[in-house]
Amino acid sequence: MQVVMGIDPGAANLGFGVVRVEGNHMVALDGGVVETTPELPMERRLERIHAALSELLEWHEPKAVAIEDLYFGKNVHSAMNVGRASGVAMLAAAQRGVSCFTYTPQAIKMAVCGSGGAGKDQVQRMVGTLLGLPEPPTPDHAADALAVAICHGGSAGQRAAVEALDAAAAPRERLAG
Repeated sequence: MQVVMGIDPGAANLGFGVVRVEGNHMVALDGGVVETTPELPMERRLERIHAALSELLEWHEPKAVAIEDLYFGKNVHSAMNVGRASGVAMLAAAQRGVSCFTYTPQAIKMAVCGSGGAGKDQVQRMVGTLLGLPEPPTPDHAADALAVAICHGGSAGQRAAVEALDAAAAPRERLAG
């Protein structure tokens, strides 16, 4: 058994998802969003994220923290804030002695859906299926964080997805960013 915490980094909304992996079976233990307000100075927002993640790490005692790797778009300011939030998540994990792993958005989509070009809705539905949830998880940031945790869970999640959807039994590679 392994507990993995997935992180969808962001300074305004940081998604987290905690998954227990036992062989071919995955179960969601927790998921949600750490929200901060734009009125707060950045250092206070990061302090809030750090405190919340520290509590979650203490509570769930994951063996690994998997973080969605930064995707650089056109908005450099947003990318900087996402990078800061990612760094705070790594710091919180390091302070608890938990190893961090990063995955590209394409690797996460490939691990969860079998396609690096899968859409957000498809990822959300597959996360729900893989974790045996009655409905796809919400909000989006929490669903994305659960997807990151599933990605780190590796081939067990891929096999479960194939079985759950009666998909073709072609082997799929685990891609890490």
